[in-house]
Amino acid sequence: MTKLRLAIVGAGPAGIYAADILLKAERKFDVSIDLFEQLPAPYGLVRYGVAPDHPRIKGIITALRDVLDRGDIRLFGNVRFGEDITLDDLKKHYNAVIFATGAIRDTTLDIPGIDAVASYGAADYVSWFDGHPDVPREWPLDAASVGVLGNGNVALDVARMLAKHAEDLLVTEVPANVYEGLQASAVTDVHVFGRRGPAQVKFTPLELRELGELRDVDMVVYDEDFDYDDAAKDAVASNKQVMVIDRILQSWRKRDSVNNARGSASRRLHLHFWARPVEVRKDDAGRVAALVYERTKPDGQGGAVGTGELREVPLQALYRAIGYFGSPLPGVPFDKKHGVIPNREGQVLAKDSNERVAGIYATGWIKRGPVGLIGHTKSDAMETVRHIINDQGSWWHPEDPSEESIVELLRERGVRWTDLDGWHRLDEHEIALGAPVERARVKVVPRDEMVRVSRGE
Repeated sequence: MTKLRLAIVGAGPAGIYAADILLKAERKFDVSIDLFEQLPAPYGLVRYGVAPDHPRIKGIITALRDVLDRGDIRLFGNVRFGEDITLDDLKKHYNAVIFATGAIRDTTLDIPGIDAVASYGAADYVSWFDGHPDVPREWPLDAASVGVLGNGNVALDVARMLAKHAEDLLVTEVPANVYEGLQASAVTDVHVFGRRGPAQVKFTPLELRELGELRDVDMVVYDEDFDYDDAAKDAVASNKQVMVIDRILQSWRKRDSVNNARGSASRRLHLHFWARPVEVRKDDAGRVAALVYERTKPDGQGGAVGTGELREVPLQALYRAIGYFGSPLPGVPFDKKHGVIPNREGQVLAKDSNERVAGIYATGWIKRGPVGLIGHTKSDAMETVRHIINDQGSWWHPEDPSEESIVELLRERGVRWTDLDGWHRLDEHEIALGAPVERARVKVVPRDEMVRVSRGE
């Protein structure tokens, strides 16, 4: 019987779901799957892109763990594609590869002053508070007034993690260095700016509701933002999610802090709608001093147009949470404009000719861009896997497809990879670190310590 030796690069939800779907699919050949991950631990953005105070979303890890723990997928962690293994290596040992590397960089914003000191991408801050091993251990939280650009869930995560008091995170898996950094934070006011109105936001009701539940944080909204046009009224009336979001926001309008920058709490979280960023003002030292934005208004079709009115909010730091962007992979076609691997339903295409590239596939955010929830990732993987099954005639013909060959290759190159047993060791170690302080776990941050614990060294 024919056997498919498949490599998957990326052990987040997209990669793990693709492996699971292929193993369960109806097919006329055997399958052997190796999952490569550049970090020592699996689960990708579920471990390193979801705020530590979101245990419900982190429950996805349980489902992913069940897939890996079946034992029919090999995991090679702490292996960097392009350095430890190359595309030529994969062609030598596998019939095909799926890239599921996600999108971890911030989308750029081209406005004057965006390069100011203390102007950050949200992805870097998220990586810091999630204990990503490849970012600095310290984060500058010396600004009293901070701005966040964006009206999606990442923007709300960033705003919440700036406004929330550090001690309220002690029930979570927040790393020790992150807790200490947040404890010393100078933040008093967080301003969230969105180009459109309250009825057009991209965040979910759950994320929004959590903001209003923060201890000792006043929610500040502005009455002028709630002069709904017919399109907004229709959205509220016809869409249950928009209706719930509107209900939450309307309830905040009744609070004492509405239109009042000085409520009773020690911190305030301001939501500014109809605000299009125009310029970041700098002080004499080149640091963020203010955000200039243009007041927008409804265009009658659910969008926004400029009014020409400029406003300025004093700030000392700014975070842009306007979307993630994919990163190019050595030897793999890449669309620089959209930050994805060019593909047709997951079949990778040559950049210039749009012809299919045999043996190379994509799934998840590197395939379609950083949009959609976990459910989309599953359907995405199904589409890609269907093509792999049907493309048997164009699979690669590897010189040495034996399962031991890739182990020997990594060993020869001195790669200190981690495996599934290693992840279990690290998992148990983090849980043990949390036990004395009655926490679910304390996440290990340094890469070398993660590797050492995982390898039992």
